[in-house]
Amino acid sequence: MPEKPLSEQPPRPGARTDARTDARPTAVPPAAAPPARPGTPAGPGPDPGPGAGPGAGAGAGDGDRDGVSVGYREVFRVREFRWVFMAHLFSLLGVVVSEIALTVLVYRLTGSPFLSALAFALGMLPYVIGGTLLAGIADRYPARRVLVGCDLVCAGCAALMSLPATPVVALLALRCAIAMVAPVFSGTRMATLVDILGEGDLFVLGRSLLRIVSQSAVLAGFGIGGVLLTVVSPRGALMITLGTFLLSAVLLRAGTARRPARSGEGGSLTRYSLGGVRAVLADRRMRALLLFLWVPPMFVVVPEALAAAYADQLGLSTVWVGLLMCAMPVGTVLAELYVGSALSPAARARIALPLGAFLLLPLIGYAWAPEPGWAVSLMLLSGAGFAYTLGADRWFVDAVPAQLRGRAMTVHTAGLMTVQGVGMALAGAAAEVFAVSTVVAGAGALGTVVCVLLALEVRRVLRGPGEGPPGSRREPVATTAGPPGPKGETGLTAI
Repeated sequence: MPEKPLSEQPPRPGARTDARTDARPTAVPPAAAPPARPGTPAGPGPDPGPGAGPGAGAGAGDGDRDGVSVGYREVFRVREFRWVFMAHLFSLLGVVVSEIALTVLVYRLTGSPFLSALAFALGMLPYVIGGTLLAGIADRYPARRVLVGCDLVCAGCAALMSLPATPVVALLALRCAIAMVAPVFSGTRMATLVDILGEGDLFVLGRSLLRIVSQSAVLAGFGIGGVLLTVVSPRGALMITLGTFLLSAVLLRAGTARRPARSGEGGSLTRYSLGGVRAVLADRRMRALLLFLWVPPMFVVVPEALAAAYADQLGLSTVWVGLLMCAMPVGTVLAELYVGSALSPAARARIALPLGAFLLLPLIGYAWAPEPGWAVSLMLLSGAGFAYTLGADRWFVDAVPAQLRGRAMTVHTAGLMTVQGVGMALAGAAAEVFAVSTVVAGAGALGTVVCVLLALEVRRVLRGPGEGPPGSRREPVATTAGPPGPKGETGLTAI
């Protein structure tokens, strides 16, 4: 199952920039070490912030030059990543607790299942708005300011939600506000991971670690939140959420380096953001890779969204509902850990297209309305296919020019959450007409056809004329679409 918002999911979901003196040792003698990649700190400067030092960032991400995986342990050798990782844990905890607490609080205040469900859904629906209209924030302002600012916005919203006088309509509006900044936070985090870890294997594994944490939150987070609500009130839980967001902001501010904005272009933020979205989607290579990262999650959420209905179709207990919903994240986590630690970057690249093309194939087995044990096995297999993202992530970051990276990653996050919501809604609508087993099997069949076609397109754009072999870096595309907008600010400079 794809990563969830924290966002960053996540999404959601922070991750940060790195340039530490104790970055992992390079495998070659210092004299032979390659120059720093574009986007990494060039050297000492005024107030470089925590972690800056001689050689910081140089060679990060190049650990795959000999074709051998550097391993997850090497990622944690980068000191700034450790700060980012801890901030991500606390930010994720805040998101999970707030989702549960707000849903319970709205239900207690209104007694309405619809409003309670809406409070949960609002954690996903505004992604498309924030991911398009606010995407430019990720490139226009320094990354540390954006990430800390997003955490502070979320903390402020949590503080207002925890007040006894806050009405239900304000609770829902505040939930929307958190969800709108989530894709900006997640996109900025993804983009600055490249600054921390470089564009090679370290970035792929660092991104994988954050995704694994998000998947693990799906398994454990809601259970922990449910237990927490037996001890404190929903508003008390929201106060805990306030604390986690503030702690994440402190960790990011104290433990990450200050880096300049990726783009100094002025004008309207909305026009700048939409121009970046157009530049991303107009580029065939980036568009194909985005669709390859979006479409499998859209189909794979179908059995999860219908897990309760499938259990009802077979007359199963609620225990099986939980097992069905946990199966796919378990498969994803186990597969990512194995592929990330045991396979070389070249091997991951070789399996990415087949895994992405056929990860939905096991779901066709639902056509025979399998017993629950077999259904769990099918979902485990399907979830394991998401290890394809370790190869696709590398291709995508190679395809995006540095000055467009923040907006591209924000679009990626927003699209990922949006298509999952669409997939859930379509699954529910189809299950009103057809048996649940038929809907899941149909999603597996249709999704496999679409994913195979996308995999063929990705293969073409990666190996097309002038593109070189898969994963090779091409020249940056133009990053603007249309003339610059009028001068002026939008009120979001604090973020």
